[in-house]
Amino acid sequence: MLVTMDKINPDYYKSGIETADYIESHSMDYFQGNVIKYVTRFKKKNGIEDLKKAEWYLQRLIKQYENS
Repeated sequence: MLVTMDKINPDYYKSGIETADYIESHSMDYFQGNVIKYVTRFKKKNGIEDLKKAEWYLQRLIKQYENS
């Protein structure tokens, strides 16, 4: 039996509520959603690299609100 991994919605997005559903339910924008996405998956995918990506998006989000 061949087991295939869901490349669109892998297991690290399916613990509890799916990440995409959470982002959508809170009407998050692109930067907010990416912060949530990378923080959610960092332990099971890319570790510190994902935390740095989350930090990058968080900094963009902060700048967006500082300039508004």
